Amino acid sequence: MRRGKFITVEGIDGAGKSSHLDFLCACARARGHGVLLTREPGGTPLGEQLRKMVLHQPMHPVAEALLMFGARSVHVTDVIEPALESGTWVVCDRFSDSSFAYQCGGRGLGTHVVAGLEALVHPALQPDATFLFDIDPATAYERQRAQGRAADVFESEQMEFFERVRETYLQRARQQPYRFHIIDASGTLETVRERLAAEFEQTFP
Repeated sequence: MRRGKFITVEGIDGAGKSSHLDFLCACARARGHGVLLTREPGGTPLGEQLRKMVLHQPMHPVAEALLMFGARSVHVTDVIEPALESGTWVVCDRFSDSSFAYQCGGRGLGTHVVAGLEALVHPALQPDATFLFDIDPATAYERQRAQGRAADVFESEQMEFFERVRETYLQRARQQPYRFHIIDASGTLETVRERLAAEFEQTFP
């Protein structure tokens, strides 16, 4: 059986990526593939517990990264790899690129720390494609304010934090253009969705 494709979706808070996850899954299903939608941190019972800690309890960047990769280890072993081996396409809301962007770019943690954890947790697994929803942090901030819900520890950060996160994402995209596909996340939901559909078609013709 042919191994499934591993697709990740990334972007700063407020980029609107979560609004397009179901649509992205539908694009894959239209090709006749079984699709699993999952998320990080989370994706497993343990991962969901750790998600609550990471999103709502301020902590040292090293502790934050360790919890992220602890959840990721179980997620990869118990969910992602079995699905891919069965031929299922996996669409994951965030993966290790988020750790580089948020813990390294945002928090200032050394990239060698996250790179080491990545090599330990999933040395042979990288996404087949990563759709990066890119947007100006100021626009993302206004979108979050309009939602009117309580912010988590990341969403509560200052604008400078998200500028660093965004730049780290874009830097990784420049370093790995074969994997990253940048989606302009400004504009209406319909407009962004059209851009995503076009990029998906080019990525998986």
